Amino acid sequence: MATDFWSSTHYKRWIVDRATLRQARATDMRYVDDPEYFIHFSLFFANVITKLGKKLAFRQRVIATAIVFFRRFYLKNSYCETDPFIVIAACCYVAGKAEESPCHIKNIAAEARLLFSQQPYGVKNFPMDNSKLAEMEFYLVADLECDLTVFHPYRTLMSLCRKEGSSESQTEAGEVGVGIDDGPRYWGTGEGQLELPDEALQLAWSIINDTYRSDLCLLYPPHLLAIVALYLTLALHTPTKELIVQKSQLSPSDDSHVSPRRSSRQASASSFGSKKPQDFIVATIAQQMISLYSIWERYKEDVDTSDTARSAFCTQTNSPRSASHSRVGTPVVEAPDDMRKADELSVVTPAILARHSTGGRPVVINKMLERAQAAG
Repeated sequence: MATDFWSSTHYKRWIVDRATLRQARATDMRYVDDPEYFIHFSLFFANVITKLGKKLAFRQRVIATAIVFFRRFYLKNSYCETDPFIVIAACCYVAGKAEESPCHIKNIAAEARLLFSQQPYGVKNFPMDNSKLAEMEFYLVADLECDLTVFHPYRTLMSLCRKEGSSESQTEAGEVGVGIDDGPRYWGTGEGQLELPDEALQLAWSIINDTYRSDLCLLYPPHLLAIVALYLTLALHTPTKELIVQKSQLSPSDDSHVSPRRSSRQASASSFGSKKPQDFIVATIAQQMISLYSIWERYKEDVDTSDTARSAFCTQTNSPRSASHSRVGTPVVEAPDDMRKADELSVVTPAILARHSTGGRPVVINKMLERAQAAG
């Protein structure tokens, strides 16, 4: 198991570009009317995995790992050629093992069968035989190429905002130089750690949870997602934002202050110009998160919102200018009846996505056998 993100299979094999994502969804594009449905599918399946993980009493890290496994699997497979629900159960099963929180296969199969049989999913053909789930586990691990090490942004967040009394064992597994005592330091001395209130820290944690409802975990390293979560927190959490403004007004700038030591990776990046490429990447990820929340407003599902930052974002963006088409809060300007009707017709629900996810071509669970027959 790699202790450094940069030498891990996560960085070397599973950070992809958007062209790879588009290629992975090429077959599924034949069965949807609008490519935006795939964003709703990301929300839908992430919510399903979260629900199942909570029923299995998994920690947030285990749930996040299961979501990453699910997204990696569908880089090589199509929704229309597999049964996503048995893949979800297998991802939770493998994630529990990978994160040292194993759950018996009988419990996972029973909870999955009970959850998926309910509305809005209505899956009646979930296998009754536990061996089918065990078989799916082998196909999943094979498509993951046995790369079961996943790094998450949670530890980066806690490292940047570590409070007094917190220990390393209380944080998530890290991605930058964890367990390395010698060599260049990528974090600095620790004197510049952020001081965030508990509410702001929880909001940043929730924003990280929301990144797993998109493909950002496949596109960017986890430490950048943690930085974006902090960036959006400072923009969304009004008390913290006001506190920072007050401190900046009381503390005059000191040009003689010694800048922290930079790593060789940072030094090489400065040669591109006055603006580091990381600044643009962070701004790009932040914009993608804002776009996700905007699309999320059209997705209606009864889920536990205690671990998401959606409500905080919608509260901040519910301005009088956009209130005529916002579904959150009390609108200042009443929209015309025809606009409201068109708006209601554009709402996406889990029932609509469930019909899409169970339609299309015949379900093929045994992908390895299919490939072997095609090759032979």
